[in-house]
Amino acid sequence: TNKNKMGRGPKKHLKRVNAPKHWMLDKLSGHYAPRPSAGPHKLRECLPLAVLLRNKLKYALNNTEILSIVKDKEGLIYVDGKVRRDPKFPTGFMDVVTIPRTGESFRMLYDVKGRFIPVRIEEKEAGFKLCQVKRRAVGSTKAPFITTHDARTIRFAHPSIKQHDTVKVNLETGEIEDHIKFETGNLALITGGNNVGRVGIITHRERHPGSFEIVHLRDLKGHTFATRLQNVFVIGAGKKAAVTLPRGDGIKLSVLEERAVTVEAARKASA
Repeated sequence: TNKNKMGRGPKKHLKRVNAPKHWMLDKLSGHYAPRPSAGPHKLRECLPLAVLLRNKLKYALNNTEILSIVKDKEGLIYVDGKVRRDPKFPTGFMDVVTIPRTGESFRMLYDVKGRFIPVRIEEKEAGFKLCQVKRRAVGSTKAPFITTHDARTIRFAHPSIKQHDTVKVNLETGEIEDHIKFETGNLALITGGNNVGRVGIITHRERHPGSFEIVHLRDLKGHTFATRLQNVFVIGAGKKAAVTLPRGDGIKLSVLEERAVTVEAARKASA
């Protein structure tokens, strides 16, 4: 028999030390982490409901409590307007998590250190989400459609909507309410690479046929940075963001600036 033979079927476990670093799980609280189910976001670019409820929102202390919350008959947790009863359901960038019993809604965004952060939002804002267009094509029945970063397929989108643009999707109807073009002068949030979580205005796009296209951005403090095209997610026309941003508005501070903020907060707390 061949000792190097692969296991049969999909993997069902995830070791805790191998879990994505941005989940912020400690090493000593067990051997395993919740392995996200197959869903609209990739395994290493998502946050399972179990980690969100226990580690981020602090609504549960252990897995038993998580199960009693998500498996409740009434359906207590909504993701993008749909009841989700799977504790391993992958929530990802721009997803809206709603808990009607507490009257809270959160949007999943990145902070400047690349960690998922549930940003508390108003009820009006919880009715839509921004989706990036990953592909535009024509189906077998000659119907044009677009696919988005969260695996949605939307048919008969407006012809002016192209790849890399952002569409504003109504979560109740699934229809496109508005769209934002990927062009210089618009506000964007970085979803991957070293600058993940930073927010800036697109200043220039370098085209490299056959290689990675590079986009240059400038944040509100005047700092410039560059990243690959696939890491850039447009979130607003001009300087105004269409969604509520995390604390700090996506501006990355230096180590000294961070320390000054921490010292000031400690001084106010002790005063």
